[in-house]
Amino acid sequence: MISIYIPLMNHSVKTASITLFFISTLFSDNIEKDLQTQFILAEPGDTITIPEGVHQIRGTLSIEGKENLIIRGFDMDKSILSFSGQTDGAQGLSITNCKNIVLEKFTVQDSKGDAIKAQYVDGIVFRSVKTEWTGGPKETNGAYGLYPVQCTNVLIEFSVAIGASDAGIYVGQSNDIVVRHSTAYHNVAGIEIENSFDAIVYANHTYENTGGILVFDLPDLVQKKGGNIRVYHNIVRNNNLDNFAPPGNIVGKVLPGTGVMVLAANDVHIYDNTIQNNKSIGTGIVSYFITEEAFTDSLYNPYTSDIHIYNNIYNREAGLPTLDYDIGQLMAIKYGRNTPDIIYDGMQDPDVVEGLCIQNNFRAEFTNLDIEYNFEKWYSPFLSNFSEDPSPHDCGIPHLSTLK
Repeated sequence: MISIYIPLMNHSVKTASITLFFISTLFSDNIEKDLQTQFILAEPGDTITIPEGVHQIRGTLSIEGKENLIIRGFDMDKSILSFSGQTDGAQGLSITNCKNIVLEKFTVQDSKGDAIKAQYVDGIVFRSVKTEWTGGPKETNGAYGLYPVQCTNVLIEFSVAIGASDAGIYVGQSNDIVVRHSTAYHNVAGIEIENSFDAIVYANHTYENTGGILVFDLPDLVQKKGGNIRVYHNIVRNNNLDNFAPPGNIVGKVLPGTGVMVLAANDVHIYDNTIQNNKSIGTGIVSYFITEEAFTDSLYNPYTSDIHIYNNIYNREAGLPTLDYDIGQLMAIKYGRNTPDIIYDGMQDPDVVEGLCIQNNFRAEFTNLDIEYNFEKWYSPFLSNFSEDPSPHDCGIPHLSTLK
């Protein structure tokens, strides 16, 4: 037991404060070393416990080549790993080449880079895990909060992501994914599914991000495309945060005020969501051409195809879209304070019969920008009459909503 006597004298108080600092530092170092040692020595079936308290961690904690491992805290607000003084590595927690890893009931704060990155993991569970940057939205924050990439069998549930300068909850180049009952706010993108197959995203709440939910396929990645993506029963509201992504990031092109955005993706169903008060775009379906970025990946398909938007509830208060972006200015000039809820760039994959299907959405206004013909000159879109008729996109397919 450590007893500290503090007399009512300035010199003694200062001495006691210094003593407390060194004791705190010693305990912090011991916890960091203890956790990393346990990660190195872990055997299949082990459970590693993160104690209660705020624990200062100076370097990335790494788990590599392990299987059937549980890392568990006492609660996301009780067991906190703080990387605010990080001096070594970029990630907070890095998990590589593992199988069947469960993370639950703890928080990772203020990592220099990504908060929790899992790569080449078969079976990764994030349950009641929080990632956050406590200084508010800033471009110096780490890019990703919960970040499984090139993984299979991913489950993210009852988790929270705050303050990421790219995506709070990001799943990339992965297969067999469930993201459910989670919350994302104050990120550039709340939830993002990128170049991934067989993903269901449901019963989440994304709010006060730049964009609520993104489904992207991008060039120059190992896994070239995704598909079979289902986004349903989510609440996507008030995603009007200024875009604070660092310069050069593709997510920096996301228009503030975007609810759901599908970019160059294939086989995506978005249904039974409440998409509310996203001031620029309720749901955008766009090709990679909208980014005006060149690409050289010969295997990349920049078009959208087989996109289904149905049974969603749209509600948007009258107001101008974001005017700091060209597309926001265009929408404001064309539609004033009543921007359509569903915006399509008209660039369907010419080699695929299935295009865009829109049915049974409540209070949804639609526009087709038809950018191939309406954007030939800088002034063309301001003179063009975009099609606001959704009937060509009523595909007649019976859609069945399924609650899981």
